[in-house]
Amino acid sequence: MNERESFIAVQKNGDGDLTAFQTDSGRVLGYEQALQAVQSGEIAGANVFKGRNGRLYIRGDADGDPTNNLDSLPLF
Repeated sequence: MNERESFIAVQKNGDGDLTAFQTDSGRVLGYEQALQAVQSGEIAGANVFKGRNGRLYIRGDADGDPTNNLDSLPLF
């Protein structure tokens, strides 16, 4: 089995919402692609949760380290 990828950088819209992700293998995933990759187990360190509005969202695994939160990743 291949090693799981990790998100290393993000793109955000004008509201600061995450819109795209770059992985450590160089892949660039739009939000929906990234959501599917996290759900299928391709991405390490992230999970999907359902918001109060019923939509699915990507978030980093809670590990007590704020520096690897998805919002804290560098922009690309």
